[in-house]
Amino acid sequence: MKALLLESVHPLAESLLKESGIEVATRPGALDEDELIQALQGVNIVGLRSKTEITPRVLAEAKDLQAIGAFCIGTNQIALKEAAARGIVVFNAPFSNTRSVVELAIAEIIVMARRLSEKNTALHDGVWDKNSKGSHEIRGRRLGIVGYGNIGSQLSVVAEMMGLQVYFYDTDDKLAMGNARRCNSLDELLEVAEVVTLHVDGRPGNGGFFGAKQFARMQPRSLFLNLSRGFVVDYESLAENLRSGHIAGASVDVFPQEPKKRGEPFTSPLQGISNVVLTPHIGGSTEEAQEDIGRFVATKLRDFVERGTTTLSVNLPSLTLESRPGGRRIMHLHVNTPGVLAKVNSILATHDVNIEGQLLNTAGENGYVVTDVSNLPQAAVDELEAMPETVRLRIIH
Repeated sequence: MKALLLESVHPLAESLLKESGIEVATRPGALDEDELIQALQGVNIVGLRSKTEITPRVLAEAKDLQAIGAFCIGTNQIALKEAAARGIVVFNAPFSNTRSVVELAIAEIIVMARRLSEKNTALHDGVWDKNSKGSHEIRGRRLGIVGYGNIGSQLSVVAEMMGLQVYFYDTDDKLAMGNARRCNSLDELLEVAEVVTLHVDGRPGNGGFFGAKQFARMQPRSLFLNLSRGFVVDYESLAENLRSGHIAGASVDVFPQEPKKRGEPFTSPLQGISNVVLTPHIGGSTEEAQEDIGRFVATKLRDFVERGTTTLSVNLPSLTLESRPGGRRIMHLHVNTPGVLAKVNSILATHDVNIEGQLLNTAGENGYVVTDVSNLPQAAVDELEAMPETVRLRIIH
């Protein structure tokens, strides 16, 4: 098995994969579509972060690809449905960098409320400006969290411990943490919150959902943060509201177009505006988070390679069959239609194959069955591969 790790994923991931006998190559930055197609020839596993896009064209050309590891939370950079249709499993790290993003959000709220970026710039320019005007404590302020998932809910707990009054809005019915109060609509949240922070996912439907209308409904002189996805916010409108003074400060960590490599030029309509904190998509970029992400995703990839385990996969049925000593394991990814399991077992029975363990799970259009057998003639393998429902067949042990 060969793996390619892109975008400087944590070295622990490389070590864990190598310990499993996987040949690993690494590249520091992201690749564009043509570069990626060329790099994936003969590669079975690819690891990436948020900059590299796995498009349908890439999947069509990557004939040997079996697994994708997203060493981050989001998977909107991967054509998940097309990957599933080709039997390519995708794993991500939905929890590993949660705390890092929460801590950055809290830090940026304090920085904006105390206008620290302006004080810092003034001192670097040789100007002593000891002045409390426009500087506030965060205690007692009303924080509005848009998106109450793993990050939003943990931010809710930490913020309340620091004395903020927490309000949240989510399209799903989420249980409030602590004393947080649920808002029935985004407009309701915007009308009450003094600080608004976005923690929504990267689904296409969220594109451009926060713009001029939403900024207009925010409290005058309120603060705004986006540590979720760059394409969900109209930054031109945000810049206008900052310059007019309607929004008193903003912190932004994600952008619609981001450089693929460190050191490349970057432009934004938010540059040069007072009390604006811009960070280069570093919400989860702490050494602790990256190490945990490296361990989590690499372990999922390893378990898939060694045992066919798909637990917590984002695009294929989740399945774990306990390993048995000796024998062989058949992993059969197929189109989810009635009778597939019966066909698989009929083929095995025809060739006098003894089944020692078996588990099936389905999700949407996809089915996945893992079968442990004591013997497996090549003729049985050929018949399983020839089944019209078969998407991918893999044998291990």
